[in-house]
Amino acid sequence: MGNPSLRMMLNLGAGLAALAVAAPVAAQSVDPAPTPDVQPGENAAAAQAQDSSPADIVVTARRRAESLIDVPISMSAITGDQLEMQGAVDITALQDKTPNLTLQIARGSNSTLIAFSRGVGQQDPLWGFEPGIGLYIDDVYVARPQGAVLDIFDVERVEVLRGPQGTLYGRNTIGGAIKYVTKRLGHDFTGMGRVSYGAYNQLDLVGQVAIPLTDSLSIGGAVARYKRDGYGRNLTTGVDQYDKDVLAARVSAEWSPNDDIFVRIAGDRTLDKSNPRHGTRLVGNGTDPRYAPTPSVYDTRAGIGDANRVLAQGVSGTGEFHLSDTVTFKTITAYREGSTDTLIDFDNTALPVLDVPARYRDDQFTQELQLLYEGPRLQGVFGLYYLNATASGAFDTVLGLLNTTTLTSGSVKTKSYAAFGDFTYALTDKLKLSAGLRYTKDDKTGTVFRRNYTGIRSPAFGNAAAVPALIRTDYTNSRGFDQFTPRISLSYEPRQDLNFYASWGKGFKSGGFDMRGDAVFTPTTVNGYAPEKITSTELGMKGAFLDRTLFVNLAGFYSRYTDQQVTVQVPNIAGGIASFVDNAGKADIYGLELETRVVPARWFSVQTSFGYTHAKYKEFLTFISGGTTPVDVAANRVFQNTPKFTVNSSFTASTGFLGGTLSVTPEVSLRSDYTLFEIPTPALDQDGYALVNTSANWVSGDGRYRVAVNLRNLTDKRYRVGGYNFPGAIFGNSIIGYYGPPRTATATFEVRF
Repeated sequence: MGNPSLRMMLNLGAGLAALAVAAPVAAQSVDPAPTPDVQPGENAAAAQAQDSSPADIVVTARRRAESLIDVPISMSAITGDQLEMQGAVDITALQDKTPNLTLQIARGSNSTLIAFSRGVGQQDPLWGFEPGIGLYIDDVYVARPQGAVLDIFDVERVEVLRGPQGTLYGRNTIGGAIKYVTKRLGHDFTGMGRVSYGAYNQLDLVGQVAIPLTDSLSIGGAVARYKRDGYGRNLTTGVDQYDKDVLAARVSAEWSPNDDIFVRIAGDRTLDKSNPRHGTRLVGNGTDPRYAPTPSVYDTRAGIGDANRVLAQGVSGTGEFHLSDTVTFKTITAYREGSTDTLIDFDNTALPVLDVPARYRDDQFTQELQLLYEGPRLQGVFGLYYLNATASGAFDTVLGLLNTTTLTSGSVKTKSYAAFGDFTYALTDKLKLSAGLRYTKDDKTGTVFRRNYTGIRSPAFGNAAAVPALIRTDYTNSRGFDQFTPRISLSYEPRQDLNFYASWGKGFKSGGFDMRGDAVFTPTTVNGYAPEKITSTELGMKGAFLDRTLFVNLAGFYSRYTDQQVTVQVPNIAGGIASFVDNAGKADIYGLELETRVVPARWFSVQTSFGYTHAKYKEFLTFISGGTTPVDVAANRVFQNTPKFTVNSSFTASTGFLGGTLSVTPEVSLRSDYTLFEIPTPALDQDGYALVNTSANWVSGDGRYRVAVNLRNLTDKRYRVGGYNFPGAIFGNSIIGYYGPPRTATATFEVRF
């Protein structure tokens, strides 16, 4: 019994058992309590948006509609109305509300997503790498992190699943899944218009409409325009830093001639033309004022330029056909593509000391077939999945002090085939057994080319006079990866609205090829890197108590993480940057997640969430300095983007006011210390911090009008969300950081019709 993680799991199990005995005493009523009457002048729709309970939220995490409490998976579900009323602009706001989750805008960009859950995620947003957290838009897997910072509009809810997923979702994801569910059109004419104005000349315009053409056919669309000045300035070029310039749209058509057929064709397009974020220098370089830190952390002296363009778009077709009372067939066909043209100034000076112009391109076709069965005792899904994707790109690494440039270019082609199934059988009325299995086969072909040039930039990025020199990498290689990943869970429901569960499962992320790999520094890069795997055990409880005025979601987990893919980039004495991907060995991860909601009265509720993650490497093998013998450096490595504690607490109070409902929600979110990379860097790593937000909403009695004021980061806290570390004279001692938003205030007016 010397294993602390095992002791934690046993203690949690004992605690859950004690709750099982106490639960019937705490809540004698098995039936849901009736909803209290709405106060005079209070709008029911607004109250529901603010006070939706876990017992009432219907999710489709297991490919069928069911209450959040009934799902034996650690997950959070947040409605779109809740996010909008609390001033969330994009999905990164989920990290303040969800335990053990990190969602950040990637360093150097405006719409590239960095996602981690329970210590597992995607460290490197370069093309060709598999994300550790899967992102889905209406069941369509989004393979690229660029353009994945989804804005909050036309969204029904967002589901966040923690732990490995694969027996339920089209693409296997090793660390969890985020499911972005948009609103269905329905058969009534509806519309919405929203305008928001705020600090830094923020102007957001959002419009939605649904038009029934016949009793069975509807069309609709939504468009959003986000515009904002920057939080800082580029002191070299004079343009804004951390600005926003995004145009997004969705259109769809839905056909449902009867209750047994539903067909949806949808398309979306997001164009981000915000200026690139160049970060700010955290240290100087001697007494040279050109390298000095800027007055504001949102300012920069970057001289590489200000051109930036990210495009993400796609089309999908979904069909649901009820073949009988128990069998449903579903097909999901989708094509997505994207492009990114951006600039990263690593030295943050007017000089081309360490500059990287870059472009990425990608496309993906996916086809998923599902057969769903819902019988009196057996429910489940069997599915087939196919993905055909190509990710490519190129970038220059410019070392101006040496008058040299290294061009890196290449592509990764992926074909993935999978079969999966997950079924639940009711052993008794209270005891259910779920079992799932997935087989995944990935075939990948990687092409990587790296070459040195004399001159500032290569011919690929506009310098035709650059003199070609040593070819550092030039190969094409193919590898295949396949894996069975099982999952099993047992749930016990002693009464309605109370669920105890235990689950065990495996996760898998396929290997690949390092697009930065340098065959001179690390000859083994041509062989690619191996898959990573995780085995996860979870105990949990979800329940409603005290006549449904108290809701508790509790989960404890233990994971064994092996062969984790870690990208390492280090300066090299030969005058370059060595990049390689290590399969880092073994790690143990265990922790706890708690979400509670107390609703003592219709007009008042309190929400809290708590996350604890302990992640420690047991073995970390790396090929230091391009050697051929791996070295274990576990004692000097930590998990990045994984704070030990995450805490969120808020309350919502509402009252009748001016013929409508006025509600106020103060919120505090805390995150403990975390590092930005596996190697601790005191100049970069972020100390623990707290963010304070407040929102106030007034909704008219008929629900047509809403007026809101949202105040975010009230204490104007400065906190780093990303950075780079390239010390040394030839790199300009480039240690730079990127920061989360400062204090902002936004006013919103919305009308529905």
